[in-house]
Amino acid sequence: MNTPHVVVVMGVAGTGKTTIGPLLAARLGVPYAEGDDFHPRASIAKMSAGIPLTDEDRWPWLDAIGDWAQGRAGLGGVVSCSALKRSYRDRLRNAAPGVVFLHLTGDRALIEDRMSHRKGHFMPTALLDSQFATLQPLERDEAGVAVDVTGSPEEITARAVAALAELPEPAA
Repeated sequence: MNTPHVVVVMGVAGTGKTTIGPLLAARLGVPYAEGDDFHPRASIAKMSAGIPLTDEDRWPWLDAIGDWAQGRAGLGGVVSCSALKRSYRDRLRNAAPGVVFLHLTGDRALIEDRMSHRKGHFMPTALLDSQFATLQPLERDEAGVAVDVTGSPEEITARAVAALAELPEPAA
């Protein structure tokens, strides 16, 4: 991967988007943006209360992430965003056509265990089932790769870098 992609690190809560995203950005030499920082306060309050977001709640968040990704077109960047549904990824692609997705995948029990040990995050473990129910994995026609989250953050990042290197160069 010579020309920088804008990579959206996606997956259900607890897969390590916030851990892997900065590591990946450092390995690629591009900026990282934390997707949670783009959420409106009302959405964070809903999730903190254990209430899943609706699509209507997510549109402004996805638009803000899409704007950031568009601003990084040709420069590269990494941003975390659950991007659980195809329609969410389509919205991001509409805003920033060159984005690629890194789908962090893993066993539900492993992800739940990791979520139960993290501190200071607004997403409760109780919402994990709704995340898995909503998840629509990447389809064959979507630019991106899936990487298993078993192992250390460094191992996961190395697998991600190798998988992303296999993607075609972004269009100029």
